[in-house]
Amino acid sequence: MQFLKESMLELIIQTSTNLPPDVRKAMAWALHSENPKSQSGQALAIIGENIDMAYHDEGAICQDTGMPTFEIKTPVGVNQIVMRKQILEAIAEATQRGKLRPNSVDSITGKNSGNNLGPGTPIFHFEQWERPEIEVRLILKGGGCENKNIQYSVPCNLDHLGRADRDLAGVKKCILHSVWQAQGQGCAPGAIGVCIGSDRSGGYHLAKQQLFRELDDTNPDPVLARLEQEVMDEANKLGVGAMGFGGASSLIGCKITAANRLPASFFVTVAYDCWAFRRLGVLLDAQTGAITRWLYRDPSRPVERLIAAGSGFQLTGREVRLEPPLSEEKVRALKVGDVVLINGPVVTARDAAHHYLMHHDAPPCDLRGGILYHCGPVMMKENNEWSVKAAGPTTSIREEPYEADIIRRFGLRAVMGKGGMGAKTGAALKEFGAVYLHAIGGAAQFYARCLPKVLGVHMLEELGVPEAMWLFEARNFPAIVTMDSHGNSLHADVAAATGAELAKVGPH
Repeated sequence: MQFLKESMLELIIQTSTNLPPDVRKAMAWALHSENPKSQSGQALAIIGENIDMAYHDEGAICQDTGMPTFEIKTPVGVNQIVMRKQILEAIAEATQRGKLRPNSVDSITGKNSGNNLGPGTPIFHFEQWERPEIEVRLILKGGGCENKNIQYSVPCNLDHLGRADRDLAGVKKCILHSVWQAQGQGCAPGAIGVCIGSDRSGGYHLAKQQLFRELDDTNPDPVLARLEQEVMDEANKLGVGAMGFGGASSLIGCKITAANRLPASFFVTVAYDCWAFRRLGVLLDAQTGAITRWLYRDPSRPVERLIAAGSGFQLTGREVRLEPPLSEEKVRALKVGDVVLINGPVVTARDAAHHYLMHHDAPPCDLRGGILYHCGPVMMKENNEWSVKAAGPTTSIREEPYEADIIRRFGLRAVMGKGGMGAKTGAALKEFGAVYLHAIGGAAQFYARCLPKVLGVHMLEELGVPEAMWLFEARNFPAIVTMDSHGNSLHADVAAATGAELAKVGPH
């Protein structure tokens, strides 16, 4: 199969950079469902621009290119060992080219492999079938939405919905609750794959497999088809909206399967995927490995822009300019809902960097008055200079155990990420005069253009590219204040409002 590696490399690149037509269609619906002047409308305008940029420049749609998962069907007699080896080579090359972020981390040592290879990475599911060609489907599902996967064991009691029983009404309660609990942390509007039944591990596998269905298909089981439509209708009444800002578009797809279970176990398993719903597939010649047909997309059909040139995210002139280092007076004047434009130094810090800061008296760079960006960028080094290829925010709530102490110890004035933070961080913002800034999740190409210069990098060797502390020069970097220094939180407000709606629309 002399062409297999190149075929797999093309599949990986297209999956990372080019949303399939069914997802584009769903995102176009979301764009037209929201008031363009609302916070969700503004977020969707940035998302739409980002999708167009990623396709045009063949850059990663989201900087978190996830855990590559391959579903492969082969005729009897195909050497799966050879296939696996060539796919691994394609993964490593795609990473070297900056189409995938190095995401494979040793769970014992914390060391990043640097090439997306290692025990369990990527994930392969091989299956034989009685057809002459090979089918390969790939999904790239990032950590933010992966963390919002959820499994329910019914009967159970759910916030705002009460008891969920072992029947379809109880199943629907669980599914609606899964959409509500994801809020902005899962980068809404999202899509969900659901498995009713199976065992714990089988349920997650089957739920994720449902994400390989096209968003506009119809479930062959009429009972499940009706349930899928009911979930779509009711989930979009909750008001979660894009990035959890509130709005009409919370879910772009719901795909459900059912599997037999043990009498003692009744699981409802939900695989949540974000708007950056990256999955494609190919059919291959079993002798050569050459692509004979694409799945989900027609390469001969032109890709239409989601956002007309010049009509994307628009500045109003009311934006607040932030130029770090920031004074307490400047920050105390900010209120929830303010749109800011950042010009000046911004430093990234994710999980490993937060752990480092908690265990050292001095940071590797001065953070006083600074903006700490929860981001693991895709970086490339060319001619001995670093450049950013993708740089959207990561989910901030993971840093909740650390952030208040870091604000207090190092004098931060702003923390930026996606999905909001909790009560401990909120109290620190109020006490020390800082704010939480919300960037638009997944908008990796849009924000890469707002970080034109790398000023430095710290702990690169120790932590690897995604977890290192990168110091960027920001230029007109837009974000929204969603937690201010006066105790206000848009995230708490939307969670309460959507919880009240969940109680109304959920089955009783």
